[in-house]
Amino acid sequence: MLCLGAAGPATAIPRLDLSGYPAPAAGLQRWVIQPSGLLPQSSDPLISAHPIDWRVQLIIGKEVEVGCNNTWLSGQALTMKRLPQAAGKALFVLNGPLVVMSTRKLCSPETPRKRSFLTLGKQPYLVPFNASWPIVVDIPHGAQLRWRVWKAHAIQFQGILLD
Repeated sequence: MLCLGAAGPATAIPRLDLSGYPAPAAGLQRWVIQPSGLLPQSSDPLISAHPIDWRVQLIIGKEVEVGCNNTWLSGQALTMKRLPQAAGKALFVLNGPLVVMSTRKLCSPETPRKRSFLTLGKQPYLVPFNASWPIVVDIPHGAQLRWRVWKAHAIQFQGILLD
């Protein structure tokens, strides 16, 4: 018999307050990230433990089946809209469709096809980390939002002035 127990008391997840955010436009779906203030601390003393030094990278993409051709995702850039009615919070929006682009070389029938997550854009889209505010992103139906937290180095470095 297997007995499962909790390591500690369960904590409730607070309901997200999305008042002040307009409904997603037609053709867009809403994704919400609620950064936790309880992310595990790094054992590395060189990594900043202060959330003011952290950023959240928004990764917009689509999972597609690819073969031997080079394949990438094309679409408009993510834009940020300030929402005065939502106490200075922001809404991130990607309007327009995401298009899968590909080279057109002939693939061998034996070449296996695989599922791959294609990302939009070459530069990371970083937003400040704030455990008190949700990150609200509206993207086209069929697209996915992934994210990760970047933590800064605890030590500030100084450049060298060349005369």
